[in-house]
Amino acid sequence: MVELNKKVYSENTKFREANPQFNGVLECLYVGMTSKTPKERYKQHKTGYRNKKGIKLSANIVQKYGMYLRPSLYNHIASVKTRAEALKIEENLALDLRRERYAVWFN
Repeated sequence: MVELNKKVYSENTKFREANPQFNGVLECLYVGMTSKTPKERYKQHKTGYRNKKGIKLSANIVQKYGMYLRPSLYNHIASVKTRAEALKIEENLALDLRRERYAVWFN
């Protein structure tokens, strides 16, 4: 979970369109999953990390707008064993946060 600069809402059309519930009061967030520590993964996003095959594994939205990790929003989540389970948790968490009126990006 990464807090994004609120500029993302005004500058990124896809982000704005995905978050019509956002009223500007709460934060803009990115929800993702990783097998790394959150700190390691955040660093990969911010540096535009590419794997050995040259494939970019970082999210452009975090690279450009990411400000810092929000551990208070993810520390309660236990480790999971499968990618499918992680994807479901990511989606559910993102949609729950949207219902609370955060602006959220996930993929």
